[in-house]
Amino acid sequence: MTKAQHFGWFLSRGFGPHGWGHPYYEWNYPWYEPQLYQQSIRDLEQAGFDLVIIEDALSLGNADTLDLRIRSAYGGPKHDPLMLAPYLFDVTSHIGIAPTVNPLAYSPYQAARQFATLQHLSSNRFGINVVTDVGSSRHFGVEPVSHDAAYDRAEEWLTSIRRLWHSWGDDALIADAATGRFADGTRLDAVQHRGANYTFDGPLNALPFAGGDPVVVSPGGSPRGLNFAGEQSEVQLALASLDVDTIRAYRAKVLDAATAHGRTAADIDILFVFKPIIVASTEEADRLVQASAHPDDATLLQVAAGQSSDLETDLTKLDLDRPVDEAIFGDHVSRGSIKGLLGKADSFASTTLRELLTAKARLGRISSREGFVGTADEIADFIEQIGDEADNDGFIFSGDLHPVTIHRMLDELVPILRRRGILRTSFGNGGLRGNLRDF
Repeated sequence: MTKAQHFGWFLSRGFGPHGWGHPYYEWNYPWYEPQLYQQSIRDLEQAGFDLVIIEDALSLGNADTLDLRIRSAYGGPKHDPLMLAPYLFDVTSHIGIAPTVNPLAYSPYQAARQFATLQHLSSNRFGINVVTDVGSSRHFGVEPVSHDAAYDRAEEWLTSIRRLWHSWGDDALIADAATGRFADGTRLDAVQHRGANYTFDGPLNALPFAGGDPVVVSPGGSPRGLNFAGEQSEVQLALASLDVDTIRAYRAKVLDAATAHGRTAADIDILFVFKPIIVASTEEADRLVQASAHPDDATLLQVAAGQSSDLETDLTKLDLDRPVDEAIFGDHVSRGSIKGLLGKADSFASTTLRELLTAKARLGRISSREGFVGTADEIADFIEQIGDEADNDGFIFSGDLHPVTIHRMLDELVPILRRRGILRTSFGNGGLRGNLRDF
């Protein structure tokens, strides 16, 4: 029997200039106003999607590479996605919203109070995508820490937030108008936290939740990131692989981490992020793939510009036909981004920049499991196979939160997934957590 799966959307460039550099920017939506995102998220809810995750970065990057980051709006500007969430909740009823948050930016007490407020205002549809980037430390007056230490800090942050959320005991809220008693102060936990990274007192000045805590989402495939997800997260994000065995093995790692913390597979959904290119015919798919096989220098430089923003290192000035000296990447550059540039190549020393960028520019057919180009039926075949053969929980589509992008990907795919029993046709009433537990 075909397995039902969960679906979401990853607003991959954050709350920024959506459509910039593409013809559909001329639809003239002001990206800094809510209407663009409100129209888009209504369509995603109509499509039966469970949640939207909004990417964010707190910083424009290293001072030496600011122009590189903003010249084509790859790395900024980005407005605060937490402030966008209420506008999205206002025009929807079921879909969840999970803005990206960084423990650097919010003290535990402030975070607990703001997130509790949004959970109440949204009828339990709020989530947080917790990231541990340390490159923005200088903006908050703190010293950067190591990769693992950042996860340690995030764990303390989340654990203390949860304690604040539950600082009201089960019998603390009375709300009895007849007796004039609203609450019982003796039932509150004062919460005196003295940790390695945070010091604060409670209890929280916000009410507990009737529908459960906000949902925690986390990315990160490192051993430390997987352990964090196993202990803390309800949703774990990973990049989609085209190979069933690879997805099955990755799922096993996450579920093993959850089991080690006394949790079960029912407590966490593993969702794979991908960005399919859906075309009208197999002939069109073949044409696109063939056209990408030998990219010209202009195309490679365009790919280099995007990679340069992520790497905060200008690749566009380097010789395409020489290897990249790994020493050009400063300590502020994400190791994951460097590994992403290398891709399947053996090493930087043995591979020219042209070869690295060509691998990024080339497309592949989903039917042969060489890439994500295909018809809606072929993309649905892949989704169905990963669900049935790898027991996959679901997928997160990645792209601008723009009506053109959404309809280009989903117009033909949604009916096919529904006819196959893979995509929900209705929602329950349990908020975001309920969406994830409906099946």
